[in-house]
Amino acid sequence: MSPKAANLVDPPRKAEWIRHRERGSIALLRIMAFVSLHLGRGVSRIPLYGIAIYFFLFAPAARRHSRRYLRLALGRHPSARDRFRQILSFATTIHDRVFLINEQFEIFNITLEGESLMLAQSQSGRGALLMGAHMGSFEVMHSLGRRRRGLEVTMAMYEENARKINATLAAINPRLKTDIVSLGRIDAMLNIAERLDRGAFVGVLGDRTLGQEPAQAVTLLGERAYLPTGPMRAAAILRCPVFFMAGLYRGKNNYHVVFEPVADFSTTPAGVRNVAVRSAIERYAAVLDQYCRSDPYNWFNFYDFWRPQGGAP
Repeated sequence: MSPKAANLVDPPRKAEWIRHRERGSIALLRIMAFVSLHLGRGVSRIPLYGIAIYFFLFAPAARRHSRRYLRLALGRHPSARDRFRQILSFATTIHDRVFLINEQFEIFNITLEGESLMLAQSQSGRGALLMGAHMGSFEVMHSLGRRRRGLEVTMAMYEENARKINATLAAINPRLKTDIVSLGRIDAMLNIAERLDRGAFVGVLGDRTLGQEPAQAVTLLGERAYLPTGPMRAAAILRCPVFFMAGLYRGKNNYHVVFEPVADFSTTPAGVRNVAVRSAIERYAAVLDQYCRSDPYNWFNFYDFWRPQGGAP
């Protein structure tokens, strides 16, 4: 069997995370935004503990998958406190969107790592793909684009998710102007290319398959996992650099934004593109592994992430 055949699989059914989507209510978001903005972050955080306790007690499947992930990330059996802390971190990042989307950046302590890489890329006049994960807060990173003049940050996601995100953002801040590229449409690559050409950074999440696309087998936290090849293949076709991105929540009002280089397809010949894509996905998996271990309570995949895809061994 060739290396390509060994590492790539085509999952024939929808991924588990799609069949068990996170639930949400636009009306509830509007209420949460109103209360939070009027009472402040400290007081409005109090209900988060009740919400976290509810999910800790009454979401057995998510609890089971969280336990497995934390065991791998921590290198030990996770305590109840560990599992609750992960849920509370998730709830906190969602709650903090209210303040970040409303540009109340001053209430947070946001530190940056790899900022010089991003500034150098921005000054080159050519944009890049920011390959993130369901880790920490993307809104913290998105806020950098709104705080720094001339730094444009947009997001690319599948159309259904784009509609949900737009509705969520409008509920939290109706005056906010959003720029989200809908993937899966015939003009998606053209829209991304246009933004890259004008020097924008385009964020895309690379840690979940849809279950209907090619995936590559990688080692993550010591076990076999499957990552979608589409986002990295798109970067290769667009001949652009790729940076890993994460906005890590580190307790209280502290966020740490990290950028790390993953690949640069600017000069990659078409003949070696497949090899370069596979290597870049392995690099992405290694960086994701690193931050799962250093900031284990920040990864928010509450489903069976390591489940074999389709007919994969």
